Amino acid sequence: MKREGLRAQVGYGRTLGKYGGKPTHDEQNILDRSFSPEAPNQSWVTDITYNKTDEGGLYLAVVLDLYSRAVVGWLMSSRMESELVTQALLSAVWRRKPKSLVLIHSDQWS
Repeated sequence: MKREGLRAQVGYGRTLGKYGGKPTHDEQNILDRSFSPEAPNQSWVTDITYNKTDEGGLYLAVVLDLYSRAVVGWLMSSRMESELVTQALLSAVWRRKPKSLVLIHSDQWS
């Protein structure tokens, strides 16, 4: 990025508001910071980020395989809806076609 003259933007200057309600349920942390699985398709992690563009904001949902640290699924949308994460996970399943159960870990933020 430095060679191309690009810099990361830190923050967006917005004020933090109150978030209503609690998550519907808290799940046990099965992953428990064990970020080094022994084989591919054992543990996937997900996250959503917001990216500001000249045409407006975009939400990016990403699914990473902890074994290879590779992006195995992703989806971008102008609206943060449950469909965003669902489709990112489905794209990961379509690409990787796991043969056994996969542990999917998320921060349960939204």
